[in-house]
Amino acid sequence: MSVRYAILGLLHYRNMHGYEIKRHIERHFGHMWTINYGQIYPNLRTLVEEGQITLADVSPSEKGGPHRKLYAVTEKGREEFGRWLEKEEDSRMFLRDPFLMRFIFFGFGKRERALAIIDNQLRIYENQLERRRQLLDRWQEQGEYVRLVAELGEEFNTMYVTWLRRARQEILARMEE
Repeated sequence: MSVRYAILGLLHYRNMHGYEIKRHIERHFGHMWTINYGQIYPNLRTLVEEGQITLADVSPSEKGGPHRKLYAVTEKGREEFGRWLEKEEDSRMFLRDPFLMRFIFFGFGKRERALAIIDNQLRIYENQLERRRQLLDRWQEQGEYVRLVAELGEEFNTMYVTWLRRARQEILARMEE
């Protein structure tokens, strides 16, 4: 997903600062996508230069840091975003998870260490699953598309926890043989 379209999409909901955009993506899309400030701020500058967003307000930071810039989507930005929404999507699904890459190679290491890493992943994903379940009602209020993606995230998270538990059991069983 292009950063520029994530920014345009989020600004359809409300005007936001760059920090808010990053925080929103991390909290709500982190299971699908990661982002850093080095991606956000250059895109914000470009979108302003292209007239797709505008600075709605500039205010001093409460903590004495740089001024906070509040961005708003323009009509030109809404039109560009609309064209992007209507484009055909690439049909590949990417699952980028550093843990899974390491998991493939656990056979070359110590099983005890593999189990410890799996246990840590289980804690992370069980906590994430609980958080997702708590937020499902909130996402229901955001419309059917947001709700459906929230449900997908919860279902995927449930599947992942189930798989981690099964992988752990299988590794333990092999150690006892």
